[in-house]
Amino acid sequence: MLKESIYPALKEKTAEFARRIGPPSFYARYREEVEIAAASLRENALLRKCRSYIDESKLHHAHGMAHGEKVAVEAGAILRIECAAMGCAEADGLMLCAQVAGLFHDIKRREDDHTIKGAAEVERILRDFDMDPAFKRYIAAAIRNHEAFKEVLDSEDGQARLVSNALYDADKFRWGPDNFTTTLWLILDHARTPPEELFRVFRNKLEGIRRIRETFRSGTGKRHGPEFIDLGIEIGGCIYNEMECLLRNTR
Repeated sequence: MLKESIYPALKEKTAEFARRIGPPSFYARYREEVEIAAASLRENALLRKCRSYIDESKLHHAHGMAHGEKVAVEAGAILRIECAAMGCAEADGLMLCAQVAGLFHDIKRREDDHTIKGAAEVERILRDFDMDPAFKRYIAAAIRNHEAFKEVLDSEDGQARLVSNALYDADKFRWGPDNFTTTLWLILDHARTPPEELFRVFRNKLEGIRRIRETFRSGTGKRHGPEFIDLGIEIGGCIYNEMECLLRNTR
C-alpha cells in the first residue's frame, strides 16, 4: 500500500531541519549584492520584457518561474562580486546578461538537450531586444553551458566567461538546501512517487548531488558552492532518517 500520508509530516520535518541548520553564509556575506540584484529583477524594464516571453505552463514543474527568478538574482549577485574582485567596469551590463540568462536558462527544460535547444530559443527571442550583440551572444552561450557534467564550450572572451560561470554557479546553488526544501516536493507533487520508492533511491541521489561540490566555476562559486551542497546533504540525511522512521511506523 502506498504511504503518501507520510509526506506532509516529512515535509514539515524538512522545514524544521532547514531552519535549524540555517542558510548558507553567502547570503550574509553578500547581502548588498543580493539586494542590488533583487532590485534589478523587480525594476529593470528589460527583465520585465523577458518575463513576457516565458509561459509558465510550458516550463518544467520543478524548474518554473520561481526557480528562474532565484537563479537570476544570485547569478546577478555572483557577477557583481566577481566584477568587483577583478575591477571590471562592465558590472551593470554583465549583471543584466547574467540575469536574463537566469530567467531563460530552463526555458526548454522539459525537452532533451535542453541547454542546446534553450540557447537556440533565446537567440531567437533576443532578436527583438535592443541589446549589444555581444551581450546576446554571452547570454545564449551561458545557457548552452549551464548543465553539469557536460562539455563546457570555450567562451569568446573573459566577459562571456564571467556570465557563463555566474549562471552555472547560481543554478547549482539550487542543489543545496533548495533541492530539499522546494524542488523535491515539486517533483513529488507531480510524480506521485511512493515513499518506499523514494526511500530506496534516496541515498544514491544524495551521492549524485555530492558530485556537484567540485564543479563550481567562478571564484565566488568555488568559495561558497561547496557549503550549499554540504548543507543540502545534511538536510537530505535528516530526511532519509526521518523517512525511515515514518515508514517503519506505518508498517
